[in-house]
Amino acid sequence: MHAIKPLSIDELQALSQALPLWHIEPSGAWMQRDFVFNDFIQAFGFMTQVAMLAQVQDHHPNWSNVYSTVSIKLFTHDCQRLTLRDRQLALAIEQLR
Repeated sequence: MHAIKPLSIDELQALSQALPLWHIEPSGAWMQRDFVFNDFIQAFGFMTQVAMLAQVQDHHPNWSNVYSTVSIKLFTHDCQRLTLRDRQLALAIEQLR
């Protein structure tokens, strides 16, 4: 089994440029974004789509939902840092919007 590598400083900078709407914690510990919808049904539908992506990628977000807002926080639990897995899932989530 290969160890999961955290993103380097250069990779974190590239991630920040690729996903400008996400807040990336400067040390690379996590990334977070709030998604706002018109109502609860739209927010819940989005969560369902993200859940399917997460299951396929075997990489599950920390998230919450309050009415029309879905907050997603990503990091790789195995190393408690951002990895390529987080980048891949965030990019896929962005494609849903």
